[in-house]
Amino acid sequence: MRPARGWFLGAVVLAGTLGACGTSGPARQPIFIDGRAVAAVGDTLLAFTRAGLPAVLLQHRASGTVDTLGRGALHSPLHIQFAGDRWYVSDVEDGRPSLAVFAADGRLERRIDLARVGAVPHQFAVLPDNRIVVETPEGRLIALAGDSGTRFVDARGGPKTGLVAAASGGVVQALPDKHLTLYNQFGNIRWRIDWPWLETAFVTDLTVDANGRIHIIAGIPAENNFVVFGLAATTGEVVRWSTPGPHASFTVDFLGEIRPDTAQRRDGNGVSGEGEGVPLTPHP
Repeated sequence: MRPARGWFLGAVVLAGTLGACGTSGPARQPIFIDGRAVAAVGDTLLAFTRAGLPAVLLQHRASGTVDTLGRGALHSPLHIQFAGDRWYVSDVEDGRPSLAVFAADGRLERRIDLARVGAVPHQFAVLPDNRIVVETPEGRLIALAGDSGTRFVDARGGPKTGLVAAASGGVVQALPDKHLTLYNQFGNIRWRIDWPWLETAFVTDLTVDANGRIHIIAGIPAENNFVVFGLAATTGEVVRWSTPGPHASFTVDFLGEIRPDTAQRRDGNGVSGEGEGVPLTPHP
């Protein structure tokens, strides 16, 4: 599933929406920036990518400064997960999907070729035992461990590929026009709901915020806007939704209220500094 065209390029400067306080304070957390999922790492870091930038941007919530991860190693990154003191970043080069794994200090440790298992680009979830779950075009989920892969879930999708992310110690999968499912780390269903959106809304990405809530962004071409829906982590029920916004950037507060990011503050480069010597590991 590809992001809708027409989203503005450039990175959002988050310092205006992030304060020194963490998730327990009033500061709002960006969850989508230009339609791309923002990965929350505890209450200290936000990780995200932007179109055309072959690196990951790391926003320190306390100071508002930005570091970069993966310059020189990444090509077209999109999704990020921090798990087991490592950064996992989805990437595509010359049409071949892969997963780049970085140490906490930003050093590239290895690159996992996902084309060999026919994985859908950018869709992955790292489980607590470090297995990596990826999706095939048929909707099946495969768990990779080292050089081997085993069936995780044999759910069949439709003509559209799905979305996958780590959530609640397991995997959430969105199969368009079929269902949304949260699996535990053993592949058992924790909850499943029928696809709640009409064909007029095109779901393009999902993310999990710092409080474990699942958010899904959808574009509505007929109205030329975007909406984000919040799901209950325990049941999958859609319990929150934003007002429509003309840009695909949204924030959420501690209570779960979702709003369009109307500030749209940007700089020319999307990076306020390389931050050499600044550790990339989230602070305890």
